[in-house]
Amino acid sequence: MGDQVEMGDAVSAAPVDELMHGAAAAGGGSNDAFAAVEGNGNGNGHVSEAMEGQVQEQAAEEQPPVVDLEALTPEEERLWNVVKEDAADFNSWTSLIQEAEKLEVLSKVEKTYDAFLAEFPLCYGYWKKYADHELKLGSSEKVVDVYERAVKAVTYSVDMWMNYCTYAMEKFEDPEAIRGLFERGISFVGTDYLSHLLWDKYLEFEHMRSEWSRVAQIYTRILQVPLQQLDRYHASFRHFAYSHPLTELMTDEESEASKAAAAPKDSPPGDQEITTVPETDGVTEPAKPAEVTLEPSGTEDLEKYVAVREEFYKTSKEWDAKIRDFEIAIRRPYFHVRPLDDAQLGNWHKYLDFIEKEGGIEKTIKLYERCLIACANYSEYWVRYVHRMDEEGKIESALDALHRASSTFVKRRPEIHLFAARYQEQLADIKGARASYEVLSNSLAPGLLEAIVKHANFEKRQGNGDTACSLFESALELGKIKEDSRARAVLYIQYARFLDQVLKSPEKARKVYSTALDSLPSSKTLLEAVTNFEASHHPGISEVEYVNSLVDKAIAPSKIEGSSVLSAADREELSIIRLEFVDSFGSVEDVKKSEARHVEYFPPPKSTVESKKRPSLDNSVPDRAKVHKPYVGATATAPVTGPPAYSGQTQWNTFAPQAGYAQQSQGWQQPPIQQPTPPVQSQQWNQGYAAHQQGGYAGYGGYTSYGPPQQQAPVPQQPPYGGYGQGYPQEVNGWSSGGW
Repeated sequence: MGDQVEMGDAVSAAPVDELMHGAAAAGGGSNDAFAAVEGNGNGNGHVSEAMEGQVQEQAAEEQPPVVDLEALTPEEERLWNVVKEDAADFNSWTSLIQEAEKLEVLSKVEKTYDAFLAEFPLCYGYWKKYADHELKLGSSEKVVDVYERAVKAVTYSVDMWMNYCTYAMEKFEDPEAIRGLFERGISFVGTDYLSHLLWDKYLEFEHMRSEWSRVAQIYTRILQVPLQQLDRYHASFRHFAYSHPLTELMTDEESEASKAAAAPKDSPPGDQEITTVPETDGVTEPAKPAEVTLEPSGTEDLEKYVAVREEFYKTSKEWDAKIRDFEIAIRRPYFHVRPLDDAQLGNWHKYLDFIEKEGGIEKTIKLYERCLIACANYSEYWVRYVHRMDEEGKIESALDALHRASSTFVKRRPEIHLFAARYQEQLADIKGARASYEVLSNSLAPGLLEAIVKHANFEKRQGNGDTACSLFESALELGKIKEDSRARAVLYIQYARFLDQVLKSPEKARKVYSTALDSLPSSKTLLEAVTNFEASHHPGISEVEYVNSLVDKAIAPSKIEGSSVLSAADREELSIIRLEFVDSFGSVEDVKKSEARHVEYFPPPKSTVESKKRPSLDNSVPDRAKVHKPYVGATATAPVTGPPAYSGQTQWNTFAPQAGYAQQSQGWQQPPIQQPTPPVQSQQWNQGYAAHQQGGYAGYGGYTSYGPPQQQAPVPQQPPYGGYGQGYPQEVNGWSSGGW
C-alpha cells in the first residue's frame, strides 16, 4: 500500500489513498470514509503531553518550509519552483515526493511531506508513507509523531486509525497503551459504515491475548452498530459465544453483578435488567455493555445472554435497511483531487437530509465529517455544515468548520470568504468579517463585483459611508478594470446606484454617471443605466434634453463603414428606449423629433404584398413567370429577429438591461490547480446579491454581470442546496489570470 504513484504526462495520477483504498477493498471488502478535523485529536491513548504539544505545534504549520536550494538536485529545484508558484498542483507535488524518496535523505523527505500534507491534509495514504519513511530512516518517536499528526488531520479516517493501531500492535509494549489507542479510534470512527477494518484489528488484538471477556464486549458493541459487514460479525459472535463457557464471556464486574442479582430467590423467573448504551452515535464506553443479570451457568443462561445480543443485531439491521441505499451510492468515500459526479454529490445531500431528520445530532455530525472528505473541495457542503451547526446552537463547531474550509480546503474559492464574512458579521465579529473581505480584495479576487458591493454595504452598515465609497473608487483604479470597458461600465453603474439608492445621494450618483460617460460615451449598458436613473428622478426639460443628446451621439451611424462602436441592433434598441423615455417625460415636440430621428436611422421595412396585376393575354412563359414570381426575401412566416418594436409601455421603476447582456458573466478563474478542466459554469450577479437588498434597491444587480463565460475553478460546484448558502453561489464572478 505504500507503493509510489507513477505519473502520466497528461493524465492526473490517482493519489496513493486511492491505491491503498483499492488494496484494502480487495483484501477485506473495505472502503474508507473519513473527514478532517483540525485539533480534534483528544482521546484516551497513552501519548506523553510533551509529544502532544509538539504534534499540535507541527500540525498548525501550513506554510511550506524554507528549502535550501543549494542542496537540491536540478529536478528537485524545478519541482519546488512549480509548487511554490501553484501550491494546488497535485501532480507536481507527487513528482516532487517521488524525487525526494529516490534520494532517501530524511531531511528532504520530511520537508517535502510536511509541505505537501499542509496543502493536502486528507491524503491518508501519504501520511502512511511518511510514517514508513520515518520508520526506515528515522526513529520510532518520529513515527509516533507522524501518526499523531495524521489522526489530528484526518480524525475520521478508518484507514488512518487502522494503520496507527497496527503499528502500535507491532511496536508498543504496554497493552493498555494499545487498547487506549484502539478506543480513541473507535470513539471517532467506530460507527462508520465501513469501520470493520478497525474493529477486526481490535478483535485480533484481544484474541491474541486470549482476553475472551474483552472479545465478547467488543462483539456486543459491534452488534449495536449498523456496519456493512454486520452479518459476518453476527455469525462470528454466535460461533464465539457457543464455543466458550459463559463465565469466560462475562467480565468480573458482570459476573459479580449477576451473582448479586441472582441471590434473592423471590424474583420471578426470566426477569432481567438490560442496560443499553446511551442515545448517541458514539461507542466510547466499553466497560459497561448491555448485559443480562443472570447467574452465569447452564445452557439456558447462555441462551439468554445471546438473546440480548440478538435484539441488538435486529435493531441494527433495521437501521441498516434505512441507510443501505445511501451507503451503496457512495462510490468514492475518500479524498481525491478529481471532481465527483453529480449522482454522488446528490446522494450526499439526500443522505444528510435523512440523517438530519431521523438520526440525531451525533449521527448528523459524523455523517457531515465523512461527507467533507469526499466533498472537501465543494463549498456548498461546508456552508451547509456551518448552517446546521449554527441551527443546533453549536457555534464553536460551526466556526471550526468555517475555519477549516476558508483556511485549507476551499481557501481559493471566493464564495466561502463571502459566506465567512457574512456569518462573522452575524456573530458580531466585525474584525473577522472585514478580514474576510480583505482577503478577496487584496489577493484572491481583486475586482470581484460581488465582493466589492457586499464589502461596501458591510462598511455602510458599520457607519463607514466614506470607506464604502473608497472601495468603489479603488476598484475603478485597478488595472484589470481599466483594461475592460464592460467591467468599468458595470462598476460605475454599481457605484452610482450605491450612492443613489443606499446613501441617498442622487447628485453624487449623477456625477459618477457623468464621469463614466466621459470615458465610455458609447457604452450601451451605461446609457441604459443613465436613462433609467434620470427616469426615476422626475426629469425636467434639461434632463430630457441631456438624455436626448447622449442617445443621439450613440445611435448616429458612423460615416466610416464598419467603425461604429455599437451594432445596428444595439443602436436601434437604444433609440426605442429613448422613444419611451421621451414619450413619458418629454413634450410633444420632443416626441416628434425623436420619432423622426428613429425613422431616419432605422426605416421600417417595405411592404411585401404581391402585385395584383392582371395576367397578360400573351401566354408566353416569360410573362407568366413574371406574374407568379414571388417577392424575394418575403415569406409569410418570416421570424422577427430585430429589436422589439416601440410600444411605449416601459415601466421605468422596473427598468432592466437587455437580456443578451444580462446573461453575460464576469468569469472568475482561480490559478490553475490539479484537477481536470470542468465544464463551463457562468453565474449572474443578481442571483447572489439582489436577495439581500431593501425594497428600494430593486433591480440593483441587473448590470453587474458581464464578460464572456470562462472556465471555472477545477472543482465544479452544484447549484446551492435548498436553503443552504443562498446568496453565496458556488461559481462566483471575478477575475481570471487572463481576463474576465
